[in-house]
Amino acid sequence: MNFAFSEVAVQAGEAAREVLREAASGAARRAFGAGVDAALWARVRGLGWLGAAIPEAFGGSSLGEEGLCLIAEALGESLAPVPFAGGAYVAAPALLRFGSAAQQARWLPGIADGSVAAAWALSEGPGAPEARAVGTVFRDGALTGVKWPVVDGTLAQLALVVARDGAGEVGVYLAPLEGVSREALAGLDPSRGVARLAFERAPAELLASGWSAVEAVLARAAVFVAFEQLGGAHRALMMARDYALERQAFGRKIGSFQAVKHKLADVYVAIELARSHAFYAVWAMMAEAPDFLRAAAAARVAATRAFEMAAAETIQVHGGMGFTWDSDCHLFYRRSKHLALCLGGIGYWKDILVRTLEQRNAA
Repeated sequence: MNFAFSEVAVQAGEAAREVLREAASGAARRAFGAGVDAALWARVRGLGWLGAAIPEAFGGSSLGEEGLCLIAEALGESLAPVPFAGGAYVAAPALLRFGSAAQQARWLPGIADGSVAAAWALSEGPGAPEARAVGTVFRDGALTGVKWPVVDGTLAQLALVVARDGAGEVGVYLAPLEGVSREALAGLDPSRGVARLAFERAPAELLASGWSAVEAVLARAAVFVAFEQLGGAHRALMMARDYALERQAFGRKIGSFQAVKHKLADVYVAIELARSHAFYAVWAMMAEAPDFLRAAAAARVAATRAFEMAAAETIQVHGGMGFTWDSDCHLFYRRSKHLALCLGGIGYWKDILVRTLEQRNAA
């Protein structure tokens, strides 16, 4: 069993890291803190990253899930303010797995070239994702209901909406957002805008039926987000390390103090454990392994904890400076909290992990 990424995927990740290191510096992130960096977004579209896991027949680059994972890691390191996740992590994998030939031909080329930004519309207010909380209804070819918060909902052209049909069956629906009422909401991470979408007899079509389809969409997205979280966690750790090797207190560099060294060592261990889970999860996804849902849940839990821990400890290592607007620390903290909730909180994924472990043990 080989968990190493292909040479092509590694090269794609390195190229993405080089581009983002230049384009998404700390100053640039703060300058575009109120929304999307249009220039960077245009460059991302031009480089074809959105189509990494989309076949060439639909305008993608066929780098595969491996390439997309390493691009996601580079995006996490740079905190790139671009609406990447909805199309690349959610819509494209869902269409490739569940979509009809007509649906794939209609939407995948636009997602691949970035002309169609997509959003994942599951939540209807606070709370963990669950079938009984879905109140949006699909009837006579149209959706009625309210979804919030929807990440990148203010600028998306397409939404994957979780709703129930007239018989009460939950499913995933494709809904063009032209004419749908949108309200921008305040979020913790201003570079990842969120919105309230009000569907009033909005045209839509079924993509997949059943709560298991919703879980499948979430699980695939969770693997890519886990790599984005790993990238952010690694960069936050490196910021703390570099500062600890420069800052002096009581005549010594603070990196020589046990209290600091042990903090950073704990963060490093958490990141490497999360990386192991993430590597296994992407293998399980590509191999369609029977334990993929469990692997995705483990990766999601471990990566969420690692990024939140790294972001919090980086602020602590920086001391009073870490709490200021001039420091980048708060940007990583904001992004860690945003990613921790965008696919359901860590409690939801722990429940899935426990449930799947119980099912395995019972078998």
